[in-house]
Amino acid sequence: DLGPASAAFRARCASALLEKLHGLGLVNSRQSLAVCESLSAAAFCRRRLPCLLVKLRMAQNLRHAVTFVEQGHVRVGPEVVTDPALLVPRAVEDFITWVDASRLRQKVLDYNQERDDFDLAA
Repeated sequence: DLGPASAAFRARCASALLEKLHGLGLVNSRQSLAVCESLSAAAFCRRRLPCLLVKLRMAQNLRHAVTFVEQGHVRVGPEVVTDPALLVPRAVEDFITWVDASRLRQKVLDYNQERDDFDLAA
């Protein structure tokens, strides 16, 4: 309880918290703090990199997704990630891809018949 004198401080902190949780992808709306009460640990677990790999259909199950991340087959943006506990924010969710030199990427390209002839020589 901060009292009535600190209403502006409370409003700034509440909006900063809601903005941070929305940026992480844990809540869908920035309307009120009521959504923070129902936030569970499972919501944080669903934002981990292996869970998003399963959601994006880059892995069949969570066990394979963790193995792919630990072996260095996945990158987020320009960085190769080997830590399966990485929380992926909403802003970089679209930049989850295979590493260029990954054998898995080559298999996916072969399956989709999208592999370039230049890649075969390398």
